[in-house]
This record gives sequence, structure tokens and C-alpha cells, in this order.
Amino acid sequence: MHDRTANRVRKPRPRSRGRSLLAFAVLALALPFGVARAGVQEGSISWYGARFHDRPTASGEIFDSKALTMAHPTLPFGTKVRVTNLRNGRSVVVTVNDRGPFVGHRIADLSQAAASVLGMLRRGVAMARIEVIGNGEYAED
Repeated sequence: MHDRTANRVRKPRPRSRGRSLLAFAVLALALPFGVARAGVQEGSISWYGARFHDRPTASGEIFDSKALTMAHPTLPFGTKVRVTNLRNGRSVVVTVNDRGPFVGHRIADLSQAAASVLGMLRRGVAMARIEVIGNGEYAED
């Protein structure tokens, strides 16, 4: 008997658009986590204060503009982060307790108190380095 599979030529399958979109979506979601878990990010930061004072944050805590806290899109709540203003070298340790920022390409939003320590209240926005230094009491492992 003659083997029919030996003479067969395989035709390349057309790429599935669904698979490439799925891969892109997974990459888009995983990349920020990878960057955040790497421990260091640099970029633009801003601050928020009085308008949000005494309102609940994404973690469930009540926002206190006088506390040293920060909103970050991916870091677990409770994570301790050192934020350094690249313009003047000032730094502060804050705790992640909210999600954000939701404006432009900013990497974090600080409380008014943290922004004051960094000397960025008047400008409102600063270039900064954020470094993960530890997990807090309610950080997700």
C-alpha cells in the first residue's frame, strides 16, 4: 500500500487574529505588573488633596490628605514606596492605599502631605523615581 501522508504538502495556516489580540491583551496587563514588581519606576507624578479628603479610597480606607499615602495603578495596597523628586532630590516614604492616576501618563498620585515633603505643591507635577521598599500589613502576596 502507498503512504498518502508522505506526499502531502502542508499549507501554512492563516494566523488567527483572536490569538494575537489575546496575546497583546495579556502583555498589556502583565507589563505594568512586571515593571511595578521590578521595584523601580521613573516618570511623572502629581498630587491630590482637599477635594478627596474624607472620601473612601480604592482600598476602603478614608483618604487623609495629611497622611503620607499614594495612588498607584498596580502596586498592592499597603506597599511601602520611596518617592524621590528628581528635580530637587527630596524623598518621602509613602503607603499605597488607592488606585490611579487617571490623567495622562503619570505613574502615581501622592497625597498633599507627601507632595509637600517633596516640594512639588506649587508645580503640581514632578518627575520622580518610585522604589518599592516593602509590603504593608494588608499587601496582597
